[in-house]
Amino acid sequence: MTQAAAAPIGVATVRHTRVLVIGAGFAGLGMAMGLAREGRGDFIVLEKAGEVGGTWRENTYPGCACDVPSALYSYSFERGDWDGVRARQPEILRYLRRASEKYGVRGKIEFGVEVASARWDEAGGRWHLVTTAGEEYVAQFLVAGTGALHLPKTPKVPGATTFEGTAFHSSRWDHSVDLSGKRVAVIGTGASAVQLVPEVVGKARSVQVYQRTPPWVLPSREWLPRARGSFAQRVARWGTYWGNETLAAGLNGHPALTRPLERRARRHLRRQVSEPRLREVLTPDYRIGCKRILRSNTYYPALARPSTEVISEPIAEIRPEGIVTDGGVLRPVDVIVYATGFRVAGSLARLPLVGRGGVTLQERWQRDGIRTHLGISVSGFPNAFFLTGPNTGLGHNSVVYMIEAQVRYALRAMDLVDREGARALDVRRDVQDAFHDDLHARLATAVWSTGGCSSWYVDGRGTNHSVWPGFSWQYRWRTRRVRRRDHDLF
Repeated sequence: MTQAAAAPIGVATVRHTRVLVIGAGFAGLGMAMGLAREGRGDFIVLEKAGEVGGTWRENTYPGCACDVPSALYSYSFERGDWDGVRARQPEILRYLRRASEKYGVRGKIEFGVEVASARWDEAGGRWHLVTTAGEEYVAQFLVAGTGALHLPKTPKVPGATTFEGTAFHSSRWDHSVDLSGKRVAVIGTGASAVQLVPEVVGKARSVQVYQRTPPWVLPSREWLPRARGSFAQRVARWGTYWGNETLAAGLNGHPALTRPLERRARRHLRRQVSEPRLREVLTPDYRIGCKRILRSNTYYPALARPSTEVISEPIAEIRPEGIVTDGGVLRPVDVIVYATGFRVAGSLARLPLVGRGGVTLQERWQRDGIRTHLGISVSGFPNAFFLTGPNTGLGHNSVVYMIEAQVRYALRAMDLVDREGARALDVRRDVQDAFHDDLHARLATAVWSTGGCSSWYVDGRGTNHSVWPGFSWQYRWRTRRVRRRDHDLF
């Protein structure tokens, strides 16, 4: 039960709890529901925003939807009742709200609370977290469920601040701006651009799409018979899951297995774009899977419209009236949309955590590189668990599956501490290093290292800290139990 420690007048109250969860998106809520479902009510969830949802709360751009089949994009214990093959943003947000209420965790969330710092107290065996408002929380276990898709990445373009029109990132969509009759520039051609460009084209006078490298785009099935009843839903979920798992082999050292997908994507492009020059510009020159594989039946037709121009020449600068490319051409524009994704690589390093010996997470990773055990725990940071941590993302299946594996692992780690009569556990450095070395040896043969592209999967040094190199069931197997010999308990 959460307790409030007595505090002198004028001093912020100190809150005590067993488990402190940061974030109320899919990861943080998954952890909270995992605790609640096992009858562990002594926890608090801190959320800096005013509502649950994480990336599905932040991203409200036109056409925003999940690119993972909706049969998989839900918790295994709480299936969603989606309208289509791929759930749209409002549906997903409603689903998370309903789930948080159904499992009784909404009352455990403290909204509008942002973390300023968190430090491990070696003497007391507790995490001490301080908020930007000066409130303090003390917990035995700390779970970071902040996710990776919450820090917008906006390119630094010379002259961007001089632009006299309206500019915003796709994840911070300005709904007060009426695009009707406007000249709109969309910078980027990733997952969000593929969804929003068809919506913008239908409203704007003209659209300029600035493309660095074209994505691989597969046709999307827009309708499937809806699975009614729990048995039918389970069949749909597992059928979709195992179908997606077959792609993992092609992405991890067996490129021949992805060639049929490339042929299918090229056929899709030929069918939807008849103009040869535009088709050439939209044809990728790297292996499929090196960047995220996208699905759309409306993106190519939107680019083929007379009012749309695809520009593959690099941007040189932004002027008050528009965008200038390397060739010196100035294109006037009224609105700029940065569909440039998020700062994914190393996003967890920005958490203000101080572990054993007063070393911050950022200092540890700057010195040793980003190293974890199973993407969940970091040596020197006892009783701390990271959900959607480094190298636990997927290029072929649902990250919710990975989140559930991580939640279960964290719960079993707490059980191990209790069984041993200890206060804390810390993964051994040699165990962490062995996991890291094996992980990156496998990544060396994967498409993200050999596919001939750069993407958000890889950081500025060419290291992949984002994707799991293999089948997701293998990750589930690796995290099925917490091994006592891998940890120091004290």
